[in-house]
Parts: sequence; structure tokens; C-alpha cells
Amino acid sequence: MLKTLLTNDDGIHGAGLWALANALKARGHDVTIAAPLNQQSGMGHALSIRREVEYKRFDADCEAWTFDGTPTDCVKIFLEGMTSDKFDAVISGINDGANLATDVLYSGTVGAALEGFLHRIPSLAVSRDKDSTVPFDAAADVTVDYLEKILRVESEPFLHNVNFPKNFRAGKPEFTGTRLGQRDYINAFTSRTDSQGRAYFHIGGTACDIDAADGTDINAVNRGFVSVTPLQADVGDYDAIVALRKIFRS
Repeated sequence: MLKTLLTNDDGIHGAGLWALANALKARGHDVTIAAPLNQQSGMGHALSIRREVEYKRFDADCEAWTFDGTPTDCVKIFLEGMTSDKFDAVISGINDGANLATDVLYSGTVGAALEGFLHRIPSLAVSRDKDSTVPFDAAADVTVDYLEKILRVESEPFLHNVNFPKNFRAGKPEFTGTRLGQRDYINAFTSRTDSQGRAYFHIGGTACDIDAADGTDINAVNRGFVSVTPLQADVGDYDAIVALRKIFRS
């Protein structure tokens, strides 16, 4: 039996969250939920520093809590302030929308999984293409299969970003390991005026893939694969450090 902590950035009522909970419980695993009260997409790894974070028990057939904060708040507060239990895995998702390429820098789904990883717990960020024909229940079953398999061979904590495609290649799930691609957004910020004459920006836009070459997560999901990208918390550019040291010595 695995002891799992679930969270997301779509909020406590997110369909993907409960699909995961049900799939894990059906396999006999222990499930605890610590999820945002409301939608928290795009929050990245943000923490609520200068405000109180209200929390309360959520009525469910497993231990479940809601937090009026970010996805990272949920994981960090629960693990550090509400339990002494040891967890075998943290799963964030299943997000209703892909988190590919540079999206991971903004993703609340990935941010919450990163927090689990920083606590030395094997962690998954799981997302499904917004227009996917793969039901949440099916994606959840495949995710649990993957988690059980990878935990049998991985002895160290890991952070994996998992993305389900619009359609499975050949009608069945096939995994492939990938690197992050690169994408930008066209017309990401639109200036508008509300009915009272107040100016505001709407954030949206259309994805424009800059790097979707073979081996990237974007390419993989476009071809119908389930993409798995191993991530790490260390974002240091060590080649640049060597160059800087040469400059400092000159």
C-alpha cells in the first residue's frame, strides 16, 4: 500500500483530482488530499507570505483539506504544519490542460509537485490536454500504473512532469521520456475596458511552439504519446559560472 498526498491547481472540486483519488483507493492505496479552495492556475511555486491562509476539513471518504491559498501552500502547510506522516508519493493533478515546455515555469500543478520533491518525496505533476478524448478516469488509472512501476525501480525522490495527449497513439497509452520544449503565446495580453470605464488586461493567447523537435514533450504529445519529463529543482547554469570565474580572474 502506498501512502499518497494529492493536490492540484484546479481546486478541490477538480474532476482530475477525484479521478486520481478513486483510482488510488481502488488499488488499495491510502489517499490524503490537500487542495486549493479555488482555481489557482498559473500560480507556479508561489507562497502566500503576507496574508493568512484559511483551511478547513472537506467532506469526503478520505482525509481531505482545503486551503484558501496556492497549490504550494497546500503541500507545504500540510506537510510541515499538519502531519508527521511519511508519504510515499505526492501527485499534483490531473490538471485540465497540458503543462508543456516553458509552461512548467508558471504551472501551479508543477509548483505543487516541486514542493513535494523539495520534501524528498517522489512527486508527479500530471496534466491532460484540454481537448483530450482520454477520460480523467482512464488517465488516472494509467497514472497509478506508472507510479507503481516507477516506485519499484527508483530508490531516490524524483519529480516527473506527465502529460497526456489528445488521443492515445494506436489507441493505447505509450510512455516516452522527453525534454522540455519551448513555447510562447501570441496576443497573450489584451487591453480591455469594463462597463465602468476601468482599463484592465486579459491574459490568454494562442500557443506558439518555438521548439517542438523530436525528443520534446510537445512533439511527444502531438504524436499521441504520454510524455514524461524528469525535472529538477536546481536551475543553476554551471557553464556560466565557469565563464564568470574566468572574467573575475582577468
